[in-house]
Amino acid sequence: MSISIKALNKVYPNGNHALKNLNLEIPTGMFGLLGPNGAGKSTLMRILVALMEPSSGEVNVFGYDLRKQRKEIRAILGYLPQDFRFFAKYKTYEFLDYAARLSGMNNSKLRKQAVDNMLESVGLFDVRERYANKLSGGMKRRLGIAQALIHNPKVIIVDEPTTGLDPEERIRFRNLLSEVSENGVTIILSTHIVGDISSSCKHMALMNKGEVAFYGSPEEMIKRTEGKVWRIKVSADELHEVDKKYPVISTIPSGTGWEVQVVTEEVVGFDAEPYPPNLEHAYVYYMENELNLWTND
Repeated sequence: MSISIKALNKVYPNGNHALKNLNLEIPTGMFGLLGPNGAGKSTLMRILVALMEPSSGEVNVFGYDLRKQRKEIRAILGYLPQDFRFFAKYKTYEFLDYAARLSGMNNSKLRKQAVDNMLESVGLFDVRERYANKLSGGMKRRLGIAQALIHNPKVIIVDEPTTGLDPEERIRFRNLLSEVSENGVTIILSTHIVGDISSSCKHMALMNKGEVAFYGSPEEMIKRTEGKVWRIKVSADELHEVDKKYPVISTIPSGTGWEVQVVTEEVVGFDAEPYPPNLEHAYVYYMENELNLWTND
């Protein structure tokens, strides 16, 4: 395993126990960290990138002890936080050059070549003269991952990377990360967007209230939901009643009524047929039955 986490705890001064005796093994490749807001994902990310001290526990990153070898871990790590900011005075290539210098790339000739190659690989070479804060949302995220990749890290941590991106940019971003992960790199994708995990990660963990609620592959999580996803055809008058009784995944107009997908052990009072589950269904099932977090308005 590239990252081993044992009995990790984080208690804030206000008494909030953000991580509770958390144990997690993270292999190389794309690893998805899924969970609702407040699950402890961001706290875990900040500890892993050595921006925050844990209250107790052990973290080992590629053989380095996080408590004793923070400098060594930072040298092999790339990080893209959710609220990544750009300095207004820097053009796109200047910003990436600045990030490269911070990562220890001191040879100006090699650094320029690395910057140009990275801008090309993330599709930003043609806008290298544009000021970084004037890029589109998708371009900013690509520049953000470029600065995380510029020093060829062994571990890359991305926090909510596709929030606010349109579908095309989201797919492009995920494909870029997948390509990088094939070179023996560990990429931790922390998100609450299920599609980011299902389309790119072979291993995942679901967090809730500072603990690991599920650990395994997306396929294993989906398998636990088989027989618990239903398709119901209802009239417009019945739609609200279904929404009150069951967690609704989707509603699609169908003739004079609606076709509704719900996640539940059984459907009573409506004509329902089984439906093949996906990771979104499995996530909602866990929220409803394992974590008791689902609420209906």
